[in-house]
Amino acid sequence: MYVKKNPMDYSDCPVRIAIDILSSSWNAWLILEISKGVVRPCDLQRSISIAPKRVLTKQLGELENMGILEKKVYPVLPLKVEYSLTEAGKGLIPIIDQMWQWGDKFKDDYISSRVDESR
Repeated sequence: MYVKKNPMDYSDCPVRIAIDILSSSWNAWLILEISKGVVRPCDLQRSISIAPKRVLTKQLGELENMGILEKKVYPVLPLKVEYSLTEAGKGLIPIIDQMWQWGDKFKDDYISSRVDESR
């Protein structure tokens, strides 16, 4: 896992923790998919098919290390792995829902402003 040379000091701005977690590639989408129930990696790759498998695997590992996901490995062949949300992960769902609602409400304004900038 990548470790920043100058780690972020979260003591003065705890909101930065949520921003860091949710701003990483695919994390919000992964969390939403896993919030629907226990999920296997192949299910996630199917539902987020535009993301490279390698990137999803990396993000799952990082979310597990952050305490957002719990990984369960079953001692069977072929290997069976399942992910579920921890309490911390479940706590992100209302934040993601609010971001979804905000984005849905203002997406037309945002899209039109992006079109205007490109002219």
